[in-house]
Amino acid sequence: MQAYDNALMVGLTLIQSARAKGAVCLDGTLPGYHLHRGYGSGANSWLIQLEGGGWCNNVRNCVYRKKTRRGSSWYMEKRIAFTGILSNKAQENPDFFNWNRVKLRYCDGASFTGDSENKAAGLQFRGQRIWLAAMDDLMSKGMRHAHQALLSGCSAGGLASILHCDEFRDFFPRTTRVKCLSDAGLFLDAVDVSGGHTLRNLYSGVVGLQGVQNNLPRICTNHLDPTSCFFPQNIIRQVRTPLFILNAAYDSWQIQSSLAPPSADRHGHWHDCRLNHAKCSASQIRFLQGFRNQVLKAVRGFSMSKQNGLFINSCFAHCQTERQDTWFADDSPVVGNKAIAIAVGDWYFDRSGIKIVDCPYPCDKTCHNLVFQRA
Repeated sequence: MQAYDNALMVGLTLIQSARAKGAVCLDGTLPGYHLHRGYGSGANSWLIQLEGGGWCNNVRNCVYRKKTRRGSSWYMEKRIAFTGILSNKAQENPDFFNWNRVKLRYCDGASFTGDSENKAAGLQFRGQRIWLAAMDDLMSKGMRHAHQALLSGCSAGGLASILHCDEFRDFFPRTTRVKCLSDAGLFLDAVDVSGGHTLRNLYSGVVGLQGVQNNLPRICTNHLDPTSCFFPQNIIRQVRTPLFILNAAYDSWQIQSSLAPPSADRHGHWHDCRLNHAKCSASQIRFLQGFRNQVLKAVRGFSMSKQNGLFINSCFAHCQTERQDTWFADDSPVVGNKAIAIAVGDWYFDRSGIKIVDCPYPCDKTCHNLVFQRA
């Protein structure tokens, strides 16, 4: 956890009504969220942020996961810092600071979409039920009166915000302004440095193990295999609700876990580059420029829709809405002079259309590039 000076700390609420619905974490504990109430002009506005944290794709790593905060509310922090898009300070979060802001904790391992179980291993895969139980509970706490709502999420939560976007829209009357934001959720079905399909193999395990297919968009599954429909590139064009895609062109998670994971890099050629882009060779940078091109190709059709928003900056980063330094600060990343928080706000409130694509690395000097100490 980052240490935040005087950040707002918000307590965990367990969803008591979830047990009767079978909406439980991997280990059978109750799911939960952190809610900070809005006020004034934001009293009837709701921001739902879906927590990220990877996936579990086989019994072994799901059993490991259920002994962590990503698989059990028993291990979750009782209070977390609300920063970035969750901050309650206008100078840190100009458009959403006084909204009702919720962080829904992630404890199912399939981006809130699974619905099955493995009795022998004592595993409950109930992400879809957790999503529905949480929405139900928040509706009863006033969200049903929302005039405007935004479903957001980062990483695995950013994928979830795409998968659940139209469902979220349908919880509200047509008169409510409802939009969705995916931060670092554009996981590509890409070929890794060894020519393999690391992420597709992972997703195939998640989808099969957790019974995800029935909760994927039908418009996709009626012509593609379920694993393909877990990849955003195959579903974003079909999302009816206005959607904003925020992603680093050189997403650090995808570089480390999808493109150049140790399993695809037997000789360790990518070891240093994986952790610090400054240590990449010219040919490695060329490979990463190829990945950026795939990102741009994946959003091309999506970005033609007037209602959608796009912000692709040429940074080595992951999750830029939840960190204060990347969301909105004196030195936060900008493209064409626009910070991420302003771009998202402009799009949400229809102040202007946002279709922002940065020039390729190394042109952007405003990035907060992530450097990692170890593999």
